[in-house]
Amino acid sequence: MSNSSSITSIPVATLGTPRIGPRRELKTALENYWSGRIDEASLLKTAAQLRADNWARQKARGVTVIPSNDFSFYDQVLDTSVMVGAIPDVYNWTGGE
Repeated sequence: MSNSSSITSIPVATLGTPRIGPRRELKTALENYWSGRIDEASLLKTAAQLRADNWARQKARGVTVIPSNDFSFYDQVLDTSVMVGAIPDVYNWTGGE
């Protein structure tokens, strides 16, 4: 039996990659959006490109189980809290942006 016939393929997974981008592109885009230098469409385009680049980079490096829905513009804990309705009543938040 040769070595190559006894080797099984092992799935490679990650928990995600830094959402900010290799050159802090998300931070720059957010700051430009908050200051009015770019519009919402430009911010969304940057975010979409970062997600696509992260997926492609992982695939190119042999990751076979690539996570999705791990992106946040700013605060992942707050995003999750909103998603599950865990915002304290004291904030009077009823949903929406």
